[in-house]
Formats: sequence, structure tokens, C-alpha cells
Amino acid sequence: MKTLYLDHQASTPVDDRVLQEMLPFFSETFGNPHSSEHASGWQSSAAIDTASQQVADLIGADSDEVIFTSGATEANNLALLGLARRAALTGSSRRRVLLSAIEHKCVLSTGRILADQYGNKVDLVPVDQDGYIILEELERLLDEDVLLVSIMAVNNEIGTIQDIKVLSEAIRKCGAVFHCDAAQAPTAMSVKNLAFHTDMASLSAHKMYGPKGIGALYIRRDLQEQIEPQIYGGGQQNGLRSGTLPTPLCVGMGAAAKFMGSAEASKKRSMLRARTDRFLDMLTVLPWPTQFYGPDRDKRHAGNISVGFPGFNAQDILGSLQPHLAASTGSACTSGIPEPSHVLRTIGLAAEQADSVIRFSLGFGTSDDDLERAVQLIEQALTNLSSDFI
Repeated sequence: MKTLYLDHQASTPVDDRVLQEMLPFFSETFGNPHSSEHASGWQSSAAIDTASQQVADLIGADSDEVIFTSGATEANNLALLGLARRAALTGSSRRRVLLSAIEHKCVLSTGRILADQYGNKVDLVPVDQDGYIILEELERLLDEDVLLVSIMAVNNEIGTIQDIKVLSEAIRKCGAVFHCDAAQAPTAMSVKNLAFHTDMASLSAHKMYGPKGIGALYIRRDLQEQIEPQIYGGGQQNGLRSGTLPTPLCVGMGAAAKFMGSAEASKKRSMLRARTDRFLDMLTVLPWPTQFYGPDRDKRHAGNISVGFPGFNAQDILGSLQPHLAASTGSACTSGIPEPSHVLRTIGLAAEQADSVIRFSLGFGTSDDDLERAVQLIEQALTNLSSDFI
């Protein structure tokens, strides 16, 4: 039987409508979008302009504030490294960087580079047991020497949706730049005001039913001159990220952004939340104890369930489920070497507890029949593993 896919926070399938938008730009309209002397280049350039506007419309920005990247990891690197490097070059007195303690590893790793190679002082902002930023702690850390604060909109492991508006108000009081990793946000909530509340925001197409290999960084227009590029060359994209843009991928991200901002996507998010709640209820009646982590159901990513199975190891459960069901123990953006989740440890779980946790993430295409089959597979896996202990 086909593998049942419950790992949509790792990657989503490309929506059929998105794929259809992309296909002509692989073979028919294949001109280099930066070739300015002929019609073929003009067509590709116009398609990228449209895609930029579609991404901008999704978050409430202008098209010239959208910089395409290879994905959210590159976007996060450009935001943090770009701002800090330029600040160092100009002798800015703002050298402190604040990162939430449960950021994606690419943000935390970049923070270590800022500290080790550029001399920035990097502090982690603590969170509570549900993954919410402790506002009082953030306000305590904020001062006039803070250059940048980076807090993700929606956590990729436990689904926590931060109050970006409240965080923005606190951060802007001290004049710091607010960067938000919003890769998980479009499938979780409306992001139409994201640009209003942030100075930079990272997006990833393959987290919102677009293609892999393309992402974007929103950079507020008047902030762009304060960003040092990480890739140099022909000066494309306002000189912030040189290189030939992949027209089909840009078109795909634009189409995905248009879909995410539609009334249909809003309806699908509501249906997804109801289906996720049902799956959660089904897991609670299994003849084994379960422990759920993260915020209440209505305050988390619509498709996210982070569940621990005390007495079991999550890697053993997932191994027993192969090749029938796909889920994960946390972020897929790691080296592939299993290790305790830093997110779960940060919210207070002991190593043994963290090792028992599986993240199931449902998608727009997940059906009720899929849930029935998933619960049967999980029950069988736990039964098999229990018999191994006897």
C-alpha cells in the first residue's frame, strides 16, 4: 500500500495548480530572466515579477521587498549574517543578538557563528512549557545595544503560534530589528499582516504546497541598505542576492503564496484543525499511555500533534511503522543523526521523555480514512514492540 504521509511540517506535496503554473517555464518559456535584450528573457522576468508580487501579497509587503533564496535556511542566514556583518563593518554600537531558545537549528547555528566569528553577544530568550516566549524575560533582555531579535512565528516541532504583534511592540520599543522565521506559518494561520509587524521574515515554498529549492526573505525597504550580501556576483535582486533566479521555482512559490492567501486555504486550515483534533482523540483511546506536548489545540499549528509514548522509544516506533507511515521525531533539517530534540529539552522534558516523542503533522489532503489507518498502524507497532519486551 502507498505510504501514509503524516509529516507535512517537514515538506508538503506540490499542489497540482502550482505544478501546472510551473511546467511551461521548464521547457517553453525557458529564457534567462536577467537577459534584458530579447523577448524570451522579458517573459521570464515578467513571470518572476508576478511571483514576487504574489509572495508580497501573502504577507502584506511590496514586491521589491521580496528577495528569493534557495529556501528558508538561506533566508535566515541572509537575515542574521547580513545584518550583523554590515553592523560590524559600519562600527554600530548595537552588537547583541537575541534568539528564542526553540528556534530552528539553522538560526541557532547562525547565532553561534555570529558569536564565534564576528564577536556578537548572543542571548537565548527563554520559553515556557508550551513554547511561548516569556515576555517579561524578553523585555528584560532588550536594551539599546540589541541589534536583532529572531523569533519564529510557528514552531516546527510542537506547533506553538507566537503572538507576533505583542512581540513586535516590545522589540521595536528599543529600536532593534525584528526577524521572524515564518516557514511554518502559512499553513498554520493567516500571515497577511506579517510584514507590518516584522522587519524581516523568512518563507519556504515547500512548507506551503510549493516546490523545494526556493524560499524568500522579506526585507523592509528602508532596511535593505543595512544588509551585507552573502552571495556576490551580478547584483541581482537589489544587489542583496546575486545569481540567476530559477524561474520555474519562483513561479511555483508565487503560485503557492497565492493559494495560501486564498479563502480556500483558510477553509482548508479550519478543516485541518478539526481533523487533527479527531486524530488526537483517537490516539488517547489507545491501550497505552500518551502524553501531548505544546499549546492547547486552538493555539497551535492546525496540523501538528507532538505526542510521547512513555516506555517506548520514538525511533523504534517509527522504524516499526516503515514503510507504511511517515512521521518524524522533530525537524527534518538535521544531519540525519538521531539526537534529543533541543525544543523538547528546552520546554522541560527529560532525555527519556524527549526520546519517546513523535511529531505527526497532517496536511490539507489527509482524509478521515487516513486517520483510521494511521491509528491501526500505530496500535500494531506498539503491540509488536510491547511483545519484544516480554
